[in-house]
Amino acid sequence: MNDEGLIYCGADIEDPEILCALSDDHRELLSQRNGFVLFNGGLHIRGAVHSPEWHSLRKVWHGDLALHELFPAVEESDVPFGQDCLGDQFLLRSGVVHRLKAEYGKVESLAMDLSTFLDRARENPVEFLSMYPLLQFRSDGGEIEPGQLLNACPPFVIKGDAESVRLKATSMIEQISFLGDFSKQLSNIADGTKVEIKVINWPNSEI
Repeated sequence: MNDEGLIYCGADIEDPEILCALSDDHRELLSQRNGFVLFNGGLHIRGAVHSPEWHSLRKVWHGDLALHELFPAVEESDVPFGQDCLGDQFLLRSGVVHRLKAEYGKVESLAMDLSTFLDRARENPVEFLSMYPLLQFRSDGGEIEPGQLLNACPPFVIKGDAESVRLKATSMIEQISFLGDFSKQLSNIADGTKVEIKVINWPNSEI
């Protein structure tokens, strides 16, 4: 991949055990470059590291932030290799890339392998990675640092005035934890139901 908007590049491999558990193409990718953050935060590919924690593939696969424990639609065997700027997760399931729409906890197949996914991201990152919130945040003078994601208040899944959505940079760990909790709260609510968002400590909100 090219280095467009590269803001972080992973250090040396610290977790060879997790590397051995990956598919050949995934292992080759991380062997060449042990994860990275591209497009000014639009795409994060995790690495075989223990630290920093936000960059650790192990943490979100088998660790204390395991996605399959936060999101019931994620399977324990799914490899959570990356994420977008809002915390939607990219998973490898039987060699096929799937996307976890984290606000409402649904997994959908993108019907492509890892190599094709990376090519598509390189060709048109804004459209393919739905980077419009990040572009808006940056146009307003904001920047997200490595280890951060964007939090939207109210979340985009809540239908309303798009201009009223506030965006803020928050830690990856905090954002994923929030999305896991939020999607569980939303799971028992029918489409079209009116809800009230109670902001306790943004991004930690209740509905």
